[in-house]
Amino acid sequence: MSISLSPNTQAILLLTAPLITGRSEPSSDLLTPGEYKRLAGFLRDKQRQPADMLALDAKDLFVECQHLIDSDRIKRLLNRGFLLSQVIERWQTRAIWVVSRADVEYPRRLKARLKDDAPAVLYGCGEAAILDTGGLAVVGSRNVDDALVEYTEGSGRLTAKAKRTLVSGGARGIDQAAMRGALEAGGKVAGVLADRLERTGLNREHRNFLMDGQLVLVSPYDPVAGFNVGHAMQRNKLIYALADAALVVSSDYEKGGTWAGAVEQLEKLQFVPVYVRSNGETGMGLGALRRKGALPWPNLETPDDLTDALAVEVSPRKAAPRQTELPFSVREDPKQAYENPPSTLSSGASVPPQCLESPLTPADEPFTKVRELLEKTTTPKTDAEVAADLHVSKSQAKEWLRRLVKEGVIEKHTKPVRYGPKLQRSFLE
Repeated sequence: MSISLSPNTQAILLLTAPLITGRSEPSSDLLTPGEYKRLAGFLRDKQRQPADMLALDAKDLFVECQHLIDSDRIKRLLNRGFLLSQVIERWQTRAIWVVSRADVEYPRRLKARLKDDAPAVLYGCGEAAILDTGGLAVVGSRNVDDALVEYTEGSGRLTAKAKRTLVSGGARGIDQAAMRGALEAGGKVAGVLADRLERTGLNREHRNFLMDGQLVLVSPYDPVAGFNVGHAMQRNKLIYALADAALVVSSDYEKGGTWAGAVEQLEKLQFVPVYVRSNGETGMGLGALRRKGALPWPNLETPDDLTDALAVEVSPRKAAPRQTELPFSVREDPKQAYENPPSTLSSGASVPPQCLESPLTPADEPFTKVRELLEKTTTPKTDAEVAADLHVSKSQAKEWLRRLVKEGVIEKHTKPVRYGPKLQRSFLE
């Protein structure tokens, strides 16, 4: 993407961006995201655009905006033209591009999902087209053990083999492991950074991937901005908005950016289905996300399995669902390998037996319906026939059949392998 800035983008940068060069301090007059959102809405209603504020006859427009933003403040910000030219030169030498919401090159997914809350400006380097390809978002904690790093790299490799984009946040730990796994397997990756885009883009381990079109790094914050907890929290919604589904590999309980981002997605934004890792020790954080509606991540083995998992979509709802409601609809050929929900009881708790029966969670209801269907099967069928009857993938059918056999609901017959109702056997046998 070219560094050439449209007049609208120049105006938006002057109004909202810190334009950091060297040790210069950002202007204290900068419009906050909320202030710019109101200003942009006002200009739109007046059938005007940000670039009109740079015109020689913009005095009347400043007066019209006075009730929103002090006109002297706007003038001071727009008079930073020389500083803008300096940072543009710096960005050019580092292959950093800039787009604003007023540009056609702005990621369509962010506009469609975040609407007026989409960042006014995005900075990036690498192949910008990757940002509109969807894919799997993988997020998690910064401090994790080697086993989780290996698991996450495997998820990245599988995403690459499925020819789907891997979306993550670029932070150490889970984010970097997922991106590394996908890149080394030849896949495409979108990294949404909360800080230091310039330094990350210049990093030797990223340069070849950027130049080869495998990697795009993007941030709504100035390319030299340092780490800020608020920025890290805010960029989470961009990660989810750019993806088709999300996998939370690890999360603290009720604290941290991973937790906050997942809860916001489950309870408010609802852009994509949220999966949580379901094998090994999952901890309180992932268990709590399950109870909020997150789905257990299936044990995927093939690229087709991953494609099926990404085919689950969120059905919009106005309020949090009751435990028996299912907030997800499934496209043709879905992949939903569910497990029993984790118990919320602490060990050693004394609870009357009748209290142990809880309503179905969103993750268990589909399996229960399938179980009812398979119990009524009159003749043994192959897994392929069951998949066709239920309109699910063969791998999904196998998972359900394996579980039903284990629970003793149906029997597995051999030569050939088929599945059928459990026979009632005589006491004389």
